[in-house]
Amino acid sequence: MPDTPAAPVIVADEPGTFPYGVLAERHPAIVRQVAEDTPYGPEPRRALDALRTDCTEGVITPLPGDAHDHDRWAAWGMDAHAGRSWHDVPWLWSESWFYRQLLQATGYFEPGPWQGVDPFRPAKLAELDAPATDDELAALDALEDLPEDERARALLHGSLWGNRADLGFRMSAEGAEESAAVPALVADDSDRLWSLLDGSPPGALCLVADNAGRELVPDLLLIAHLLAHGRITRAVLHVKPHPYYVSDATTADVLDAVRRLTAAKGAAGVYGRGLRAALTDGRLALRAHPFSCAPLPYADMPDDLRADFAAATVTVLKGDLNYRRLVGDRYWPATTPFADVTAYFPGPVAALRTLKSEVITGLDPRTEAALDADEGGRWRTGGTHALIQVRT
Repeated sequence: MPDTPAAPVIVADEPGTFPYGVLAERHPAIVRQVAEDTPYGPEPRRALDALRTDCTEGVITPLPGDAHDHDRWAAWGMDAHAGRSWHDVPWLWSESWFYRQLLQATGYFEPGPWQGVDPFRPAKLAELDAPATDDELAALDALEDLPEDERARALLHGSLWGNRADLGFRMSAEGAEESAAVPALVADDSDRLWSLLDGSPPGALCLVADNAGRELVPDLLLIAHLLAHGRITRAVLHVKPHPYYVSDATTADVLDAVRRLTAAKGAAGVYGRGLRAALTDGRLALRAHPFSCAPLPYADMPDDLRADFAAATVTVLKGDLNYRRLVGDRYWPATTPFADVTAYFPGPVAALRTLKSEVITGLDPRTEAALDADEGGRWRTGGTHALIQVRT
């Protein structure tokens, strides 16, 4: 990261901070919700109860030696953190460790009746099947009357905001965003992103997915549109190899979303059938690399993943967690140049993210000042602001 001194790594050891609240309050609540959503038997329930206590009061205990991913986690820092409080290791690491331990508690990795059963699937399906999803898919029909570039821009914003926006995005008046004192979009490099996607000849897109359900659907719609209109010739969608961070997308979630689209009427159904065809003929490929669930920044990515990203015209990383991994989960000054902290990335890279954690880079000083004056620090974590940042 040229000429950019490293900022402090975020650790969840200070009561009252956002990271501390995630470990102390959100994680136990997630354990309770998992136990309520699925009728696990006595043994998994005992393990979940133990995890609920351990993640707030215990210390890092290494995986059993015969765990399928023991060596991988050892390389990722498990042995170095052993015996330390969950609050005293990097926040990114302890969050990832929590989800690995939750899968252990539910028997996800072990031979038996619960092997491969996603503990978050009930919540994912409930969201995907909600009536609000029908409304969002129906909004696609209204986009069909727009010029192609406006349709593409609406779908990009749908992907950015996920289920906070209907898929028509309610196109705002020209210039309204720029004139707002505290804009919802705190950084907007979308023109630079379109310049990459409008190259000649068309290239390949890597999209690193974030959440499943109603947030994955707009990502798939954007890919389908870009393929259908020749802006890209091929897309690679990176998903998680197993359940992670409650709602992160896996291959099964992609198939659920494609089925949901294919069964819909109107434009949504057309997009769904196009996605199914693209999966079948290879224009849309899925990747589920183990490093997608690593507790580490992308700066530490292995060579084979680096090669995947290097081959793309542009890699788009979706969501807050991917942003933290892209720039490093650190207390960067908000004006730290995005290009500097992503200089290691092996090709053009774009971040599409709603702000749900304290990490931020690449802000104009005036934007940061206006946000702080109007909202204090709440704008960093509330999900009410978003950004599109691109490094070419």
